Amino acid sequence: MRTSRALFFVALLLVTLHTPLRTPLAQVLNDGWSTATPAEEGFSNERLVEMQKAIESGEFKAITSVIIARHGRIVYEHYFDSEGVEGFRNTRSATKTITGILIGLGIDRHLLPGVDAHVADYFRDKEPFQNPDPRKSKITIEDLLTMSSLFECDDENSFSRGNEERMYLVEDWAKFLLDLPIRGFPSWQPKPAESPYGRSWQYCTAGPTTLGVLLERAVKESVPEFAQKNLFAPLGISKVGWQFQPNGTAMTGGGLQLRSRDLLKIAQLYLNGGSWNGRRVLSDDWVKRSVQPHANARQDTDYGYLWWLQTFHTDGRSWPSWGMYGSGGNKVLVFPDAHTSIVITTTNYRVQGASALTDKLLVDYVLRAVK
Repeated sequence: MRTSRALFFVALLLVTLHTPLRTPLAQVLNDGWSTATPAEEGFSNERLVEMQKAIESGEFKAITSVIIARHGRIVYEHYFDSEGVEGFRNTRSATKTITGILIGLGIDRHLLPGVDAHVADYFRDKEPFQNPDPRKSKITIEDLLTMSSLFECDDENSFSRGNEERMYLVEDWAKFLLDLPIRGFPSWQPKPAESPYGRSWQYCTAGPTTLGVLLERAVKESVPEFAQKNLFAPLGISKVGWQFQPNGTAMTGGGLQLRSRDLLKIAQLYLNGGSWNGRRVLSDDWVKRSVQPHANARQDTDYGYLWWLQTFHTDGRSWPSWGMYGSGGNKVLVFPDAHTSIVITTTNYRVQGASALTDKLLVDYVLRAVK
């Protein structure tokens, strides 16, 4: 009797381990997503089960959701918090990438002349700028899209006059950027002409924050209205949570809240070359230009138009990606060669090395699950 009972539990365990992970939520939500089992799209179900156990054990701290899609079908979806599928995810600076998409939509619709347009031309009412310099008038939209303008603005340097924490202390965030001095290049730092792609990169939240104000002035409507009409509605996204600057413009440098599935739609939009479920949303030209390397951010990581272009490595294989990154290790990733899009959300905002922790989850489990 005891032997039979033991064999029963062993059999039950084996069935559990080898039962394909399914995501029935797509049929309930009717939000444009279809689903598949991991095996149907070439993923190891066992590896994904191991990943889920590792997350639930706390190995990766506060992971809140993981969704994986391949060839446009969700193969894995799990929520590790009480918010579930309808929960808003504050992915912080991943918002910047959406700002770049909105700029592209403005150009596609001929409401903006192009990336070579001069930023200062949209802010003549804010002149005179502090720290006057003729080079300020030549700073372009592309300079802000690529985090490589000549403004002295570096969020990773607490001494920088353009550090984002200083921006939050004033009311007019666009003028904060425009009033900054021009960067200096001491002998131990490469000048733009000496840098990869001819641009010297520095992470500057004030840049994409100012692009939101510029966009409103160009398209003659608010950022939320323009985004809903031209991006979110075509993707079937109805729930959006914006934060706002003191002067009323939506905060386009961070803080936009979306559901995890809707974040995945942004990734899939780019994987599809600007289309969602057969509908053209964004031009293929803008997609290609925005994920081309325009500046070098770090080793193994270039930078496009507010997209991180990072290459991951597993067992001798390289995985180039396009990414939307936010603090806490929040990442929305596109792996074009593998036809795969991934969302990993967290609340690891105060965890040191949170980005590396997400990368470990991605490399050790998700990418190694691809057969």
